[in-house]
Amino acid sequence: MKIVVARGSLARLGEARARWKLRATFIEADLDSEDQVRSATEDADGIVVAQQRLSARAIDALGPSVRAIGRAGVGVDAIDLQAARGRGIAVINQPSYAVAEVATHAVSMALAVHRRLIKADAATREGWGSAGDFGMIAPLDEATAGVVGAGNIGRAVIDRLRPFVARILTYDPALAQDIPGVEVVGSMEALLQTSDLVTLHTPLLATTRHMIDTDALMLMKKGAILVNVSRGGLIDEGALASALESGHIGGAALDVFEVEPLNSNSPILSAPNVALSPHMAWYSTSSARRLSMWTADDIVKYLDGAHDISGHVVNLQSRAGDRT
Repeated sequence: MKIVVARGSLARLGEARARWKLRATFIEADLDSEDQVRSATEDADGIVVAQQRLSARAIDALGPSVRAIGRAGVGVDAIDLQAARGRGIAVINQPSYAVAEVATHAVSMALAVHRRLIKADAATREGWGSAGDFGMIAPLDEATAGVVGAGNIGRAVIDRLRPFVARILTYDPALAQDIPGVEVVGSMEALLQTSDLVTLHTPLLATTRHMIDTDALMLMKKGAILVNVSRGGLIDEGALASALESGHIGGAALDVFEVEPLNSNSPILSAPNVALSPHMAWYSTSSARRLSMWTADDIVKYLDGAHDISGHVVNLQSRAGDRT
């Protein structure tokens, strides 16, 4: 079988080639335009992408034998799932490859913002400073944390927050059962109004785009902290910057942005008490290898008709062995 890998999508491409050399040929190519997609996949059985966008037109340009798209990552908002479904092409993502890394990053950023560590570091380097220079810091062990989305990562965040906060809430319409020690609330509004710290762990869908807008921010408690390591489009960044400047929101920790790389004129860059990172919450040496190898393994196995794939088929009926 032939699998076309969008350039730069698999960090361990050489290892994948060696593992599957008797079963599959991995070809690296540019897949940034419809013409490139059409030319590179003419005789391909599957493709692998990471940051590339696959619109309906790009899906239509895929070669006639393509039966699977491996997404090296979790989010699939850049892939037209309906167009892929219409052609019977499976889209396979990797929701489990970096759960611990993302959860740890989210909580680390939250703690940094709460303790004003970015400003404290700068003040120390510039000549010292004193505790009173950093604003009012409420005790974290009296705080309520609100976790939006209780999937794999949301639950890992909950586990990491338990030693630090007094109370944890979660809102997730898909939650099938209670989580011990966590209060499940019935609406996003209830979570926002009650939480001192809000952290987002939900996919970017039409229904979740800008779920944190001006109205949502105004519902949040004065001085609350907002954390997003999921998808930049969940937050209206202009509204967040205004809420930070006004002091209504006490701080924000962001690893993802509406436009990446972050624009140099983004108002977030000048907003107070903000911790930023360049979409790296997923990374460790182990998760990077897992992402490459699980993505490569799954597309070969799927095309072979196997059931024991590590990822999840997001747009067609999943096979019995898919792990979510």
